[in-house]
Amino acid sequence: MASVASTYARAFADVVLSAHLDADRSLAELRILASLLAESSDLRRVWENPAIPADQKRSLLDVIAQRDEISKQVRNLVAVLIDHRRIHFLDPIIRQLEKELDARLGFAEAQITSARALGDAEKREFELQVGELTGKKVRAQYAEDKSLLGGAVLRLGSTIYDGSVKGQLERIKEAIGGN
Repeated sequence: MASVASTYARAFADVVLSAHLDADRSLAELRILASLLAESSDLRRVWENPAIPADQKRSLLDVIAQRDEISKQVRNLVAVLIDHRRIHFLDPIIRQLEKELDARLGFAEAQITSARALGDAEKREFELQVGELTGKKVRAQYAEDKSLLGGAVLRLGSTIYDGSVKGQLERIKEAIGGN
């Protein structure tokens, strides 16, 4: 499954970049279609049913695309998925496409968990520091975890930077020989 999603995501990332599309808008349009598919078992049955002719499926897609102002390129990707009976891969393709576009556009995805809610100025400062660390533009997601006691934990891909009070206490405990 990963290779299917990866193949379509790489190909569509090529389309987005070569056609100078707004990457965020393309992703949003794909999420709209994925949401419709998830919420409507009837739509899912139609698009996944091999007995229904492809042109009828695409006609339904065209109605949805026009109603929701879906770009031609996003519509075409979904049509290809329908035609090749791979519409059930839409969610993994979207997740892979997000990663592919972030990599190509020079974004780093960061998850920042802090002991308390951060203000806008603190978030900007965090993103600036992470940007300096990675040399990339930062897309950060924030969460709150009171068990950290203070400070924050930064996750960049598989790397974790623990600057929390809880993490410091655990390191001190390990250093003095406790478990």
